[in-house]
Amino acid sequence: MRAMGMTYDVGFVRDGANSIPHLDLELVRRELAIIRDDLHCTAVQIVGGDPERLEAVARIATGLGLEVWFTPYPLDLAPDQIEALFLECARRAARVQGQVVFVAGVELSIMNRGFIDGDRLEQRLEHLFGDAQRIAEAQDRLGRFFRTVVPAIREVFGGRVTYSAIQFEGVDWSLFDFVTFELIRSAEVAHLFRGAVRTLVAQPKPVAITGFGTATWRGAGDVAPRSMAILQDGPPLRLDGVYERDEAGQAAYLDELLEIFDSEGVDSAFVHLFALHNLPHRPDGDPRDDLDLASLGIVKVLENGTGNTYPGLPWEPKAAFAAVAARYA
Repeated sequence: MRAMGMTYDVGFVRDGANSIPHLDLELVRRELAIIRDDLHCTAVQIVGGDPERLEAVARIATGLGLEVWFTPYPLDLAPDQIEALFLECARRAARVQGQVVFVAGVELSIMNRGFIDGDRLEQRLEHLFGDAQRIAEAQDRLGRFFRTVVPAIREVFGGRVTYSAIQFEGVDWSLFDFVTFELIRSAEVAHLFRGAVRTLVAQPKPVAITGFGTATWRGAGDVAPRSMAILQDGPPLRLDGVYERDEAGQAAYLDELLEIFDSEGVDSAFVHLFALHNLPHRPDGDPRDDLDLASLGIVKVLENGTGNTYPGLPWEPKAAFAAVAARYA
């Protein structure tokens, strides 16, 4: 692969609240250096909902020599709000020196309002699947949105532009420079997965894969698109049962997918993801409180204190960290 990537979360914004209340840019700098030097990544996808944070972290990453995929990730916004966010982010991305790709959102049709009926994700999914007419309507609305927004982005951002799509969205890829999919393997499609990647790569434009990963409980890889569904809404946020930790399974899953992407000619791949700070590792106490089991992060975030592998940093690598490092090396 040309770009061996990692996804890096700088905080998702929903209803005005940021999932990472305070972002320490010195911590960010240390983590991005580790992503470059120890994970052997050549690119980083920076995702979040705060334009200022996205720009600040992108500047750090390009300063370290990493290619940046600058990815505003709106949640539960209306199309006009999404457009405003994208244009602000595109102007900020244009100011970043270095190799920058602008990603015009992720899974917009289900993660936001205005493409499928419903104010929240759960409502939108209920309306969508199994109804061909609603899928066609969502494709039409998303297509009209991009035909307006992508030219506006290109007026202020001169680099390459793409979008992280779900397969059913029917994106018109002539508008974009990369064909980019959230492509996650589950047991149901495992026998078709390599062939599907090969088919994607056969079309003329370079292919990027984002959003692939799985949680850290035994069996998560079989249901990888839904492997975070073991979280039970709080407060307090807990797991819905007792699960067995399986770091080796998470590591094997990522290694297998990276091998497929590399051998089949994918241009760029971004493991999802480095860390989820709102799902800490709690090895002591009630096993339902060990939220890291539901995390797709390749490091386990420590609720209190710092780790041993990287002194001063609030996490420890999982087995997946070593697997990704070995594959990229």
